[in-house]
Amino acid sequence: MSANAEKRTYYTLPFLFQFTAGAIAGVSEILCMYPLDVAKTRLMLQVGKGGSDQYKSIVDVFSRIIKEEGASRLYRGILPPIMVEAPKRAIKFASNDTYGPMFQRLFNSDKITQPIAIMTGVSAGITEAVIVATPELVKIRLQAKENAGKYLGTMDCVRKIYAEEGLRAFANGLEATVWRHALWNGGYFGSIFAIRGMLPKAQTKKGELAVNFAAGAIGGTIGTTLNTPSDVVKTRIQNYNPANGPPKYTTFLPGARAIAREEGFRALYKGYVPKVLRLGPGGGILLVVYEYVTTYMRNHMM
Repeated sequence: MSANAEKRTYYTLPFLFQFTAGAIAGVSEILCMYPLDVAKTRLMLQVGKGGSDQYKSIVDVFSRIIKEEGASRLYRGILPPIMVEAPKRAIKFASNDTYGPMFQRLFNSDKITQPIAIMTGVSAGITEAVIVATPELVKIRLQAKENAGKYLGTMDCVRKIYAEEGLRAFANGLEATVWRHALWNGGYFGSIFAIRGMLPKAQTKKGELAVNFAAGAIGGTIGTTLNTPSDVVKTRIQNYNPANGPPKYTTFLPGARAIAREEGFRALYKGYVPKVLRLGPGGGILLVVYEYVTTYMRNHMM
């Protein structure tokens, strides 16, 4: 959503420009923040209320991975998200910039309002989820501690999943992924609209960057708080091994109820700290880079 989204009319950048700007923003964010995603996944996959072999904190995750598996393991599984990051982030922002005018026309509004901002974000999130569900599954399998020696790399992981579980396995967790992205995008883009309205109007370029980073970081934190339970369920569904018997979780709401009942409500926020440390500042990075690139495009390429 552009810096002046609340005053925007139906005019937007061409889709190719939106796609390119979103791709640049997404890859920038993931290169900076990926080790936190590995830590988040490890914590989310821990079943139960504790144990001597379980990670105790984000610091414990990092120190044990480096000590037991090597520092390179902090970037294990980065290829699938890198491959999908460009279309994923591009679709996030391009869809948001496309759905906004659509909802404006639908509700006969000459500006983006708070409800339109939320509906736009949710719609963009659903669109994004369909694209990322399968690469997310491959990434989770590569990041999981118990799979450390099972897969040689991304393509080996894809081949083994197909050979052992069939084509349908690549759709595991799709419904929970839709929940995850709809909640995050709705919270992110919806809160950005409100936060920008509350912050002092920037008078300089540096001030505008600061406002965008603050709005994006707060929006990322809100989105993360809303969607972490669906991320926990999604992560467990996608790491399911058929050799362990029937799946324990298949969809978000029943899965969330089961986890809360068996492990306590706090279990739905396992991995929250590394997740919010990534997606809070990461949301700021996303917005700042996207706004910078789209501003450059408007000023120099149109």
